[in-house]
Amino acid sequence: MRIAVWNTAFLGDSVLTLPLIRVLKAAYPEAEIDFYVRGGLASLYEAQPEIARVFSCDKRGKEKGLSAMLRQGREIRRRGYDIWVGAHLSLRSSCMAWASGAKVRVGYSEATLSSFAYTKRTSRRFRELAEIERLLELAKALGVPQGLLGDRELCWPELRLPQSAHEDAAALLACLPEGPTIGLHPGSVWPTKRWTPEGFAAILRRALDSGVNAVLLAGPGEVETAAEVRRLAGLGCEDGSCSEPDNFLDLSGRTSLATLGAVLARLDGYVTNDSGPMHMAWAQHAPVTAMFGPTVLSLGFAPRGEASTVMQTDEPCRPCGLHGHKVCPQGHFRCMKNIDPEDVWRDIERKLPARKS
Repeated sequence: MRIAVWNTAFLGDSVLTLPLIRVLKAAYPEAEIDFYVRGGLASLYEAQPEIARVFSCDKRGKEKGLSAMLRQGREIRRRGYDIWVGAHLSLRSSCMAWASGAKVRVGYSEATLSSFAYTKRTSRRFRELAEIERLLELAKALGVPQGLLGDRELCWPELRLPQSAHEDAAALLACLPEGPTIGLHPGSVWPTKRWTPEGFAAILRRALDSGVNAVLLAGPGEVETAAEVRRLAGLGCEDGSCSEPDNFLDLSGRTSLATLGAVLARLDGYVTNDSGPMHMAWAQHAPVTAMFGPTVLSLGFAPRGEASTVMQTDEPCRPCGLHGHKVCPQGHFRCMKNIDPEDVWRDIERKLPARKS
């Protein structure tokens, strides 16, 4: 049997799809499961034991447009899937489901052209369930037993990274002295999801002054934000002659996605915005302190586990959207500006002893 799971949304969405894949593998242990993800994310899942093959969909690049979509549909059909699981709501997602030719195609009733694309449909129940449980509704529609759907171990997005990524992460962090290490990641795709550079800088400075190792992290398009945090923390090197504290490491723009994931797994604390890497961290049981501004817990995308904390303020305009905006719709950005660095530091600090032991 061959099963395809399609979720070409953002990084965090793909991580949250892992429980669905793990449950499907438990329900159909002999099946080969292929995972279709957004362009650039495939390397993150190549070592995932439940997944046979990972395919990237570069829908913003070389696979953009009708002709590319038709070609992709033909390629998918040739792979001969028995079951197609569509976890995304877009028109392209529905078209690929139909093009697959799979006898059984399950998707959300809220998806574009769902009645055309899917042989089985289920409601996403957005206002009732969190995202992992929303995705598991797709497995439920296939008749997967409740015992598997309710298995807490299976329903954790246990992320397995390539050994090479862990080796690269160990080499990068080897320069730090022994002791607790926290990571700070001030970036996010959505500008209003970013806590202030001043806030991150205050935490960075506090960590360094407390003898805690601090690693500054940034992905593509986030390096300038990280540089501003560094400058505000008094670590600017405008003349190129400054020296860094031994317990500071700037990995901005220096890691692949898989290596970033492996770095996150080694941290004793991770200060982050509501972002894809946030999900990579808590999925690997790293202690997370996450800043939620335009988004709220009830949207269903919060980090899980006893070591995860969401920092937020009570603003009447929250949430202002599912993802966030380029600028605050109200013009004040209080949801992020009013998160107190002292509260954030206390949350980080209280987790460190337990992690060290």
